[in-house]
Amino acid sequence: MTKYLFTFLITAVYALPLTAQLKPSHNLSFPALAKRWDEAIPLGNGVTGALIWEKNGRLRFSLDRVDLWDEREALHLEKYTYKWVEQQVLNKQYDTVQRALDEPYEASAYPTKLPGAAIEFDISSFGEVQSNVLDLATARNTVKFRNGTEMSTYIDALQPVGWFVFSNVTDKAWEPQLLIPNYNTGASGSTGNSVDGLGLERLGYEKGTVTKTPGKIIYHQPISEGKYYEVMVWWEHIPGNKVLGKWTISNNEPALELLRNETASGSKHNTWWFHFWERSAISIPDTLLETQYYREMYKLGAVARKGAPAISLQAVWTADNGNLPPWKGDFHNDLNTQLSYWPAYTGNHLTEAATFTDWLWKTRAANQKMTQQYFGVKGLNVPGVETINGYPMGGWIQYSLSPTTGAWVSQHFYWQWKYSMDDKLLKEKVYPYIHETATFLENITLLKNGKRKLPLSSSPEYHDNSIKAWYLNWTNYDLSLAHFLFKAAAEVSNAAGKTSEAKHWKAVLEQLPTLDTNETGLTVAPGENLGSSHRHFSPYMSIYPLALLDDQTVIKNSLRHIEKLGTRAWVGYSFTWLACLYARANEADSAVKQLQIFASNFCSPNSFHLNGDQKNGQYSSFTYRPFTLEGNFAFAQGIHELLLRTKDGVIEVFPAVPDAWKDISFKGLRAEGAFIIDAEKKDGAIKIKIRSEKENLLKIKLPGGVTQYKMSAGQVKEFDFKG
Repeated sequence: MTKYLFTFLITAVYALPLTAQLKPSHNLSFPALAKRWDEAIPLGNGVTGALIWEKNGRLRFSLDRVDLWDEREALHLEKYTYKWVEQQVLNKQYDTVQRALDEPYEASAYPTKLPGAAIEFDISSFGEVQSNVLDLATARNTVKFRNGTEMSTYIDALQPVGWFVFSNVTDKAWEPQLLIPNYNTGASGSTGNSVDGLGLERLGYEKGTVTKTPGKIIYHQPISEGKYYEVMVWWEHIPGNKVLGKWTISNNEPALELLRNETASGSKHNTWWFHFWERSAISIPDTLLETQYYREMYKLGAVARKGAPAISLQAVWTADNGNLPPWKGDFHNDLNTQLSYWPAYTGNHLTEAATFTDWLWKTRAANQKMTQQYFGVKGLNVPGVETINGYPMGGWIQYSLSPTTGAWVSQHFYWQWKYSMDDKLLKEKVYPYIHETATFLENITLLKNGKRKLPLSSSPEYHDNSIKAWYLNWTNYDLSLAHFLFKAAAEVSNAAGKTSEAKHWKAVLEQLPTLDTNETGLTVAPGENLGSSHRHFSPYMSIYPLALLDDQTVIKNSLRHIEKLGTRAWVGYSFTWLACLYARANEADSAVKQLQIFASNFCSPNSFHLNGDQKNGQYSSFTYRPFTLEGNFAFAQGIHELLLRTKDGVIEVFPAVPDAWKDISFKGLRAEGAFIIDAEKKDGAIKIKIRSEKENLLKIKLPGGVTQYKMSAGQVKEFDFKG
């Protein structure tokens, strides 16, 4: 392995030029190693991940691979249907539904995401840590010790391999240790719950084997259905008192074969991250928010990669606490996956955004099977809670088997097209996917007296899992998604040259009732206002992210009602979603306040979203700390919503910026219509530069009103005016 040393050492010290406003101050920088896994330095490449921290006085790499899953079936949908659930609701026998479709999620440890393993290093002879820095520009972690020892590590951006080098290690016998998950404890299998993490022993695995040879350790772990995974670490002492090593996790293939042929590609790794950061940048005068923003975008680059599955609850950073991850590390489509991709579009990271739509396309066959099996109609819907290969997992079925989940995830296909204007993508994936989900929703709804309705409707997590969570009338959540889906179906059908289908979807759209409103703004459902503080803003989907509502009176009444109910039942993502709602109402100061609360109260020192209020419940009664990613990414989109907006094809630059923000700028943000925009506001003067990737009509809101320009591909227009 010595032949790889020169490449690694050169690239380890190679410094990328700072791109636009990415600064060293945005780095994660600490005077010590974290003592908890959820405060660790995070590294990742979409498939493989690591958390760098200290446990029991040893330097620990918590290793993860995103596709390590036990997908044994626990939910048997062939016995139950949507119609059966409707009948139990009408008969007021909902406990039978809970036992059949909710309890298996908690009663069975599987299906679930699995942890990997950990590498530990004895650092007792190195003295105290002097510095611990994650350089965002190159995605490298460097730890310096008092005695002059230095550790540098990164996960290759393009290969499933992690690299590390220790400098100034004089002990020739010094070597890493591989720690394995304790799947076989002999315990009764009753420990834990789905939030804290179920006990690993409940999976019933055989004990894995660890094989040690000089400079190499391989861990082989049999899992379910005859499959296995392997973890391998390989190292050597080299001249200059250095230890060079690499590690990998394989899924159902020999790790040795995976690692044998991988060479250090530090220059390619650096180039990948350079191109990631050059896509866009922002500069705002709020240091807290700007720093948090760049850390969120770093996480996006670390977990969303072409060929990887969608971003699950923890992606490549499965909890290293001896249990299974919170909520089994699954794919929650009642908001978690959707919010995780919000910033990728305006942030000009469409390749990363495609991680979601590619995964949805890949799991389409499994989703179609669920649709026909449970809902009993043709078309496509998506489970609200599912495994990596698209199998339903159950749970609170108002959202885990909601009839409108497919409509919400379809918005990401729609956004992929609107932000790229890619005709090939439109015809091959966007139109077929939206057509199929619209077909399902048309088939599942009932048409009576010229109006459509769902047999059962709900608003995610409202009334939890009780029978009251079901409505016999449309909720605004389901109804707004139906409005969006049929409107989008008409638009993409027309763009794909299918004009008769476009007319059909417009006719179906006309059969939907209007959203229900009253003096409180948007209601949960007709006759029911949002009655208490609640974490999930499902009744307000039409404001954001669907952007269907134009009535500013209804929008502002809705916000005043949310404020009246308070934040005690919120979690971290609630604040970031509300920031987007405030931005759409042009209430900039309130939007900024929500983002500040999130960054100050709901994040770990390493910027992970911990759901609960970490300052003793200052804003929320939830003070726990299960790590999930959606709040982080919704934060980044909250920043975008202040700086750039597209509504009904009209672009607005700096639509919701606080008056106190005098000097702000952004570079490379993307608007619908495939427009790339740079803008600067300084001393009241605004400069805008717009480049069109496609031939398209630019509609932009300027001080004199909305102005239109026909632009050709590659054309640039510039504007300069007083704000």
